[in-house]
Formats: sequence, C-alpha cells, structure tokens
Amino acid sequence: MVASIEYIEQIIATFQAAAQANIATPGREGNTILLEPNLAAEVMVTGDLHGHRQNFHAIRKVAALDQNPRRHLVLQEVCHGGGSYPNGGCMSHLILEEVAKLKVQFPDRVHFILGNHELAEMTDYPIRKYKQLLNLVFRLGLQQMYGPATEKVRQAYCEFIQSSPLAVRLPGGAFISHSVPENVDRQQFDTSIFSRKIDRSEYFDRTGVFELVWGRDYRAENADAFARLVGANLLINGHEPCPDGYSTPNPTQVILDCCGQRACFVILTTDRTWTQAEVVERIERLP
Repeated sequence: MVASIEYIEQIIATFQAAAQANIATPGREGNTILLEPNLAAEVMVTGDLHGHRQNFHAIRKVAALDQNPRRHLVLQEVCHGGGSYPNGGCMSHLILEEVAKLKVQFPDRVHFILGNHELAEMTDYPIRKYKQLLNLVFRLGLQQMYGPATEKVRQAYCEFIQSSPLAVRLPGGAFISHSVPENVDRQQFDTSIFSRKIDRSEYFDRTGVFELVWGRDYRAENADAFARLVGANLLINGHEPCPDGYSTPNPTQVILDCCGQRACFVILTTDRTWTQAEVVERIERLP
C-alpha cells in the first residue's frame, strides 16, 4: 500500500530538517565535525548497517541519547541490504528515514557520515552485488512505499545525503570516516574536501569524495600516509565487511562492522588520546 499524502509530506519535511541540522551541527568545520570536550563527553562509533533493522534498534538502545545528554552517536552506511517488500524492493530506505528522524530529534549529537552506498544512491552510480543491481532494487522499494511521489521523496533523501559530513574528528587524534583513499603514500590526495564547500558536481565525478568513501587500500603505508595528511594518530572506519565485527588491518586503522550477528561498536571519551590497542579493548558487541 502506498503511503498517505500526509506521511509523504512528513517524510520530506523530516529529511529537509535533517539536512539543515547537518549543516548547522555545532563543531562542523567544512565537512568535518570536531567534537571538543565542551561539545561531547563521549562518542559511540558504529559501523555499516546495510539495512539491518535489529542492529539499528540495538544501537539506539545502547546509545540511549535521551539518558546520556553528553553522548554523541556516529552512524554510517544504512542503504542496501536487509528486508524486502513482498512484491520486491529493498526496505533499507526505511532505516535511512529513521536516521533522519534521529538527527532531527538530536540535531547536535547524531552524525551520519557519508558512505559509498549513500553516495551511489545520490549519484546513480551502479552497485552490483549478489547478481542484483542494488540501486534498482532500492528504487523499487521506494516505489512500493511512495508510488507516484517516489522522485520527490528521493530528492529529499539526496539533499540529506549531500549535507552529511565526511568525517568526525576527536581532539585526541582519532579521525572517523567511512573509509580511506587508496595510494595516498604514492600520489596526491585533495584533503581540502574536509574543510571547504564541495560543489555538487564533485559528487558525480571520481574526485576526492569518491576516493575517500570507496577506497580499499589497507596497507600500513597507505593508512599512515593518510593519517599524517589529516593530522590523526588513529583512523576508525567502516566499509569493509568484518566477520568478527571489527578488524585491525594495520597499526593505524580500526574497522567496525554492524551489519552481521557479531556487530561491534566502541564508545570513546573526548578528553584523551586513544591508541589502537586501547580502542580495541573497548570494543563491544551489540546485544
């Protein structure tokens, strides 16, 4: 059954409000959120969700933002995966809507960083997995829910995605982004994407934004070079599937994954510097 006009208007308004909240987030400098101790006492960092509704609800429960007014929550990559409509179509768009609602509810403390699957939805960049074109299946899900209003709703989605920050930085040197660009130790990378306004056309080309969210170069030399470029001592990312819920592919990176049964998260305070070993000790599994 197609959603009512009232619900459709409400969803569009929610995404518009969430986009404005993204832009106005305290601590936002360009496309990076700097969480100084005066803004946040601690930050809960999560990994890719890919439509896993149960894990998303577990994250909200653990975060308990209404009970922890000095806690922030970092979310990433919810599109593509999870349940399907009876007549076909991916239902993961509903979690993207829940993320937007959460951003509106806690505008200063929820940070949805840009991932490659959301960028692909915004730019119609094709992703094929499990012999399916994920963009097409996602669009079919939207049509199941919104019928003739699908394109209007999708445009609201895209405005929200475009407004999302690229990274969250902790003052102790941890840099949280969806992934890390490739071959940073061998070639130039445009770090200005973190500090300047990005022209909309850049999202549609293989520029720094694309390289950041799509990179899968886990060599120690690459991670170390990128960390030096962004002034970090530790990189916390998603993007890569982790059977154990997290991985440490090199001495500089910690990768979190929340789309499986062994989903992991970590809560870090903002008043100190964290080493990779200390972060790993604090990693927990979702209930």
